[in-house]
Amino acid sequence: MTMLKSVSCPALFLSAPSSGEGKTTITAALARYFKEQGKVVRVFKTGPDYLDPQILAQASGQDVEQLDLWMAGENYCQQKLFEAAKEADLILVEGAMGMFDGDPSSADLAARFNIPIAIVMNVKGMAQTAAALATGMANYRNDLSVAGLIANNCGTERHAELIREALPESLPLLATLARDPDVSLPERHLGLVQAEEVREELEHRFSLGAQWIKGPLKEQNLITDLPASVEFFSAELPKVDPLLKGKRIAIAKDAAFSFIYDANLRLLEQMGATLSFFSPLSDSVLPEVDALWLPGGYPELHAKALSDNYAIQQQIKAFADTGKPVLAECGGFLYCLQDLTDLDDATYPMCGVLAGHGAMRGKRGCQGMQTAMLPEGALQGHAHHRSRSHATPEPIAHGKRQRHPAPGEAIYREKGLTASYLHLFFASNPEAIAAIFSGQFEISLS
Repeated sequence: MTMLKSVSCPALFLSAPSSGEGKTTITAALARYFKEQGKVVRVFKTGPDYLDPQILAQASGQDVEQLDLWMAGENYCQQKLFEAAKEADLILVEGAMGMFDGDPSSADLAARFNIPIAIVMNVKGMAQTAAALATGMANYRNDLSVAGLIANNCGTERHAELIREALPESLPLLATLARDPDVSLPERHLGLVQAEEVREELEHRFSLGAQWIKGPLKEQNLITDLPASVEFFSAELPKVDPLLKGKRIAIAKDAAFSFIYDANLRLLEQMGATLSFFSPLSDSVLPEVDALWLPGGYPELHAKALSDNYAIQQQIKAFADTGKPVLAECGGFLYCLQDLTDLDDATYPMCGVLAGHGAMRGKRGCQGMQTAMLPEGALQGHAHHRSRSHATPEPIAHGKRQRHPAPGEAIYREKGLTASYLHLFFASNPEAIAAIFSGQFEISLS
């Protein structure tokens, strides 16, 4: 058996009682603070999120990976942390939802890799109760190491003192952060705004955030000290075979289509594919390629511009009509339909590669982890959308929900097109992905 290598690096896992406590804002502020100190900061995001990693990558100046024990697997997560620890002065991991929510949860990930947790809590409207909640979370499981509490929206020195005095000695108050709307990150209906859209604004907020972390309430914030070091071990990942050698893949990438895992791009290149990017918003000609990937994003915010670019729509339809491979995920799936009704109830023609209509539906939607049950094999993925499709063809399969027995997202296949609301994590089944982009797949499960 090969002896696993290890390396130590300071690391901290930021989790919270729930969503909306300020995890991303504080993680970004911490990343920028230590970056300004000359440190190499590697940030990871728990779960399948696309938007938070864009923000955190700009704040840290480093690529941000998604870590998910279910979607990517334990060995994959272990190796990514090990690789980061070899080059970083600090590793930050931002959790998802509440600390114990989901299966696996943020707590499961922190426990598996022995990363100490900082509990981020919005303490507005409470004092000693914040200490009680944090103490309960810290002692809920005996396999977790909790470094302390970060009190967000802490109003005054007296407010901070009440919380500090109520905490046990084993659970220090790491930071007291006053409410500052100039530091908070901009949001929209699916979460945070894409970093590329507000880059200059984010730079301003990150600079303020670095000052914010230092402690505007005068009490010295322990969070400005590097956390304890954690030992990270290498993992033996399967060898990637050149299953896409010589294949040219065009990928839609612009403000309307940006939900792309860097890990997916790396895997395609490791399998031998040559990647080229184009913009359905502004380009009129599709690159000369063998396959096409239309990822998710915000087509509903750019529906008119996408519709007005009739030239690229026709190019994409002509490409799909030849039977060449096309993978369309979520926003890319909507783009392939006959039309899309946006958030203002205006309807615009789309590519018409697949029969059916897409429409936004306010706050209602679908999210959750699902397995795409394809003829080529199972692929891990997730759904996150606030739209619906109707009058579509009969699906060839459905996603399998992580726990609920009801069928998940429909999966469609016509000619070379594979389309669904599901966002796929390619490394969960490289052979299936290679089959899709090679066109070596079955039309149906029968």
